[in-house]
Amino acid sequence: MTLAPLIHLNDGNRIPQLGLGTWPLDDEQAAAAVVQAVEAGYRHIDTAVKYGNERGVGNGIRACGVDRGELFITTKLDGEFQGLDRAVAGLEGSLGRLGLDYVDLLLIHWPLPGRDQYVSTWQTFERLQAEGKVRSIGVSNFKPAHLERLMAETDVVPAVNQIQLSPAITRRAEREFHDRHGIVTESYSPLGGSGAGLLAAPLLSRLAEKHGKTAGQVVLRWHVQNGLVTIPKTASPTRMADNLDVFDFVLDPQDLADLTALAKAQGQAMTRTRRGTKTVLNCTFFQKRGWQKDSKHDYY
Repeated sequence: MTLAPLIHLNDGNRIPQLGLGTWPLDDEQAAAAVVQAVEAGYRHIDTAVKYGNERGVGNGIRACGVDRGELFITTKLDGEFQGLDRAVAGLEGSLGRLGLDYVDLLLIHWPLPGRDQYVSTWQTFERLQAEGKVRSIGVSNFKPAHLERLMAETDVVPAVNQIQLSPAITRRAEREFHDRHGIVTESYSPLGGSGAGLLAAPLLSRLAEKHGKTAGQVVLRWHVQNGLVTIPKTASPTRMADNLDVFDFVLDPQDLADLTALAKAQGQAMTRTRRGTKTVLNCTFFQKRGWQKDSKHDYY
């Protein structure tokens, strides 16, 4: 059984470098996926309040047959739970649905700067960590400017920033910022996301043949060799095993450079439109949730 290597966080804890993403699985699917993933060797499971499947993830944790202490569980609180009191209630709700006494990593799902509550939310996260209800605390979809403000106005540097990242959208500036400040970069949609077309790129076919792997495994290996934590999502036991089978080969420097260059060839994963001096993501994921019109500020 393959187990993912552990990455050290800035608070002394460690996170498995490859985990299971659970969006958009429902409770029943999530429970089955967690059991199957743990059987395959996964020890890192990622969920969120917004996913609506924390209860299913919790059921899977209890059914998987592995001690809680061997698992690394992440959840995220969205805008509904930003603010001092609401963040506490949000975590209590998540722990109740998961059936856990603590989570290994708690993230602010989005900065939502228009609400101006992410700093007070982070201060609550610091307290929850001190109380032992969470082992590590971090953020998701934060820009360097958001992180700079957190570090200037609070005491704890985020352990993780989980962002959309792949060879098609490399986030070089963000990753360099994270490296300077000891923040681990965690990539969601690591295979490019639905509709991105990344896996169909001729380069991926060529590298897959060269290394005797699938295109998806080559992309995940790019994440691993760049020191990223990554959480590919799948409900397929076969795909779970494939995604974890990326630690027995090495991409050479030219492979890595060619993959990184795909960002220019593929373009950005999400198109941008201009509104005055602000840049707003034009993305169906946001539009369906009304998030784009909720603030004049960037969400990412």
